[in-house]
Amino acid sequence: MGEGVKWLVVAAILVTCFEVMQRYVFNNPTMWGYETPIQIGAAMYALSWGYVLLQKGHVRVDIFYAKFSDRRKALVDVLCFLVLFLPVISYLTYKSFTWMTYAWRIGEKSVFTYWYPPIAPLRTLIFVGVTLLLLQGLAGFWRDIYMLAKGERYD
Repeated sequence: MGEGVKWLVVAAILVTCFEVMQRYVFNNPTMWGYETPIQIGAAMYALSWGYVLLQKGHVRVDIFYAKFSDRRKALVDVLCFLVLFLPVISYLTYKSFTWMTYAWRIGEKSVFTYWYPPIAPLRTLIFVGVTLLLLQGLAGFWRDIYMLAKGERYD
């Protein structure tokens, strides 16, 4: 997913360049040129969260953690997963699902421009992104459990 999502950057750049050309060269701005790159960027960020977790790219305080053994790191990761990650991301998954279904049910539209595009597709991509983050977190959790039990890395 992370490798595929990078192409959304190209799409956002192309849309932005087209809008700038329409606005300043042809003096004919589009209604959708402002909001479309914002929605593409939101989709890009949401869909990349799980990939960033896989690559260990999220912010982490390494003052003490870096000096720990692999087994102690796994223990800290398991505890943080159970206390912080699982409750928060489970709640976000639930809420993003309810926002997504609500948006589809009422035909929710964005009100930031006079274009009023449907917001449900973006809410769906956010739900998918949060779900992928949860799944990647669960995979990391099981790797850490394996490390605690066997004393060796799973992958």
